[in-house]
Amino acid sequence: MQPNEIEKLLKDALQLDEVHVKAEGSHYQVIAVSEQFAEMSRVKQQQFVYAPLNEKIQDGSIHAVSIKAFTPDRWRREKALNMPS
Repeated sequence: MQPNEIEKLLKDALQLDEVHVKAEGSHYQVIAVSEQFAEMSRVKQQQFVYAPLNEKIQDGSIHAVSIKAFTPDRWRREKALNMPS
């Protein structure tokens, strides 16, 4: 699967504010941004993002996924702290 396909799948299924996907072969890194994450534990955040991907994981289209979930405020801070000057 292409990163843009996963981005669309997640954005459509979860109504995320932002989603960014990077790929190395069939290994994907997902950054998901939504206010919905504010009231969820880290485990619930992971489960929430994995849910629409389960079918693709089971059929082998996606081998591995790492997920980072942020609220919009946390994402703004993360970008400010980790973006090169």
